Amino acid sequence: MTARLPADQGGLAEAARLLRAGRLVAFPTETVYGLGADATDERAVAAIFAAKRRPRFNPLIAHVPEAAAAFALGIADERARALAAALWPGPLTLVLPASPGCAVALLARAGLDTVALRVPAHSLARALLSAVGRPVAGPSANVSGRVSPTTAGHVLEELGGVIDAVLDGGPCAVGLESSVLDLSGRAAVLLRPGGATREAIESVIGPVALAEGADDAPRGPGMLASHYAPVLPLRLDASAAAPDEALLAFGPAPGGAGLTFTLSGSGDLVEAAARLFTGLRFLDAEGRRRGLLRIAAMPVPQHGLGLAINDRLRRAAAPRDHVPPSGG
Repeated sequence: MTARLPADQGGLAEAARLLRAGRLVAFPTETVYGLGADATDERAVAAIFAAKRRPRFNPLIAHVPEAAAAFALGIADERARALAAALWPGPLTLVLPASPGCAVALLARAGLDTVALRVPAHSLARALLSAVGRPVAGPSANVSGRVSPTTAGHVLEELGGVIDAVLDGGPCAVGLESSVLDLSGRAAVLLRPGGATREAIESVIGPVALAEGADDAPRGPGMLASHYAPVLPLRLDASAAAPDEALLAFGPAPGGAGLTFTLSGSGDLVEAAARLFTGLRFLDAEGRRRGLLRIAAMPVPQHGLGLAINDRLRRAAAPRDHVPPSGG
């Protein structure tokens, strides 16, 4: 049963409590309703992908209550600070290099060394974020591929019984997702047009390039195939591993590998999703340190979050392609 929480102190406190406990809570922003989870909790982030039935691990936007909180997570240059001063709070997401020790979970960043950040303009959203005290991942609160929700009723129609609660702040004012601007490189590139216009952005920092298309965005959370590709070659559908291989195991792990990381010994797909990027990074770094030749990945069931896990593993060795990050 999904609770419909009122926009009062009691509802706000309960929504914050649930988020801090690793649960899923939809909340209003000025753009659309976001499906919130503690962005520092890998398992909570994995639950977002499960609830949305998302077939890929797109990077998620981390929502924070103020620019100072954002710039503790991402490294801001003069462009980012100028845009924050002019357009935050508001419907603009900035993609920045992740700060050392960035608290946003690797799964929320899709394994990248960048992070997507936004300070929403909705007063209830910022009050919730302040009460939670942690960045909150918040893609649109709907099943993947469906129309983004702009009322609590829309959220309940899509995700009622699947998530824990929705904080009802009334209809969203903008109804269009945030603009996503990549500032992780020398050129500023608009990955996704949205609530902040290109003209408004350019009035602050000058010319902004447009991504060539929704599937051709530059480096940053828009680059699925480079979200995390290990240096070691990746061998899929392995039933066993040799002594010169590192094994990414799912379920009981066979012996014989030079190094093993188990995504989930019990075969739990949510646990496996939460540990995927951590496991790939560990096996890659430690495997290379030990002189191993490749990573062997055991099969993962092709249903539920297994679809996204397998997609990510296939893309680890595939030609690079791109999509914009997901969030409100």
